[in-house]
Amino acid sequence: MDVECPLLCSQVRECLKLDQDDKDCHSHYKQVKKLSRQLESAEELVRNQRYEAAVEKFESAMKTEPNVELYRKRAKERICHCLSKSQHTEAAIKMCTEALQRDPQNPQVLKDRAEVYILSEEYERAVEDFQQAKELDGDNEEINQGLERAQKLLKQSRKRDYYKILGVKRNANKQEVIKAYRKLAQQWHPDNFQSEEEKREAEKKFIDIAAAKEVLTDPEMRQKVDAGEDPLDPENQQGSGHQQQWPFEFNPFGSGNFHFKFNYN
Repeated sequence: MDVECPLLCSQVRECLKLDQDDKDCHSHYKQVKKLSRQLESAEELVRNQRYEAAVEKFESAMKTEPNVELYRKRAKERICHCLSKSQHTEAAIKMCTEALQRDPQNPQVLKDRAEVYILSEEYERAVEDFQQAKELDGDNEEINQGLERAQKLLKQSRKRDYYKILGVKRNANKQEVIKAYRKLAQQWHPDNFQSEEEKREAEKKFIDIAAAKEVLTDPEMRQKVDAGEDPLDPENQQGSGHQQQWPFEFNPFGSGNFHFKFNYN
């Protein structure tokens, strides 16, 4: 961002033209210079992906000129962006919403809030924000790609959500996925249940848990999930020759006693 101060700079210039020795003018000039340095410093932090430090700088800029709407609006837009990048979802949604109240037709803020909605798994709202952003800036490739991704995730959320099955976040690493799998696999092992009805229900959950672990620990399949596809959906496997390999030895559709051999790798 080019740091500009059209309003304050023009006021200072006019003031100094009238009286170069005016103390108030010089004081005002110092404030403008301070604000400019704060904004430049904040943008440098953004470029270096130091988002939390950038938020502090933008907040300081708002305190420097608290009564100038132009800079408050811009600072809130950039804080929204930084919070979305640092994945502080609640704070980001709140700040982005405040920024949109000041500037409802800002496609970048809509895009940032949409990205946060994806992190919060609020896919319908993400699609709405991306669609509105696209109407305002239809040539923006990031917005177009974001809309497509949000639409796929919304479609997928109405089917199987492997992250929800294991109860892990979308940015969970492999170790966290395996830890969640182990806990749930032990909890829903069909041998833990007595009645046939309970065993059948446990079997269904166990199959979902194992499938989620298989998908989320496989980089290629997980990439498809994050792109809004279900790699284990038969419709997506047509013609691919992909055969689902279960990480345990049993016939999930058989009857009688269950004997499982866990593979926790």
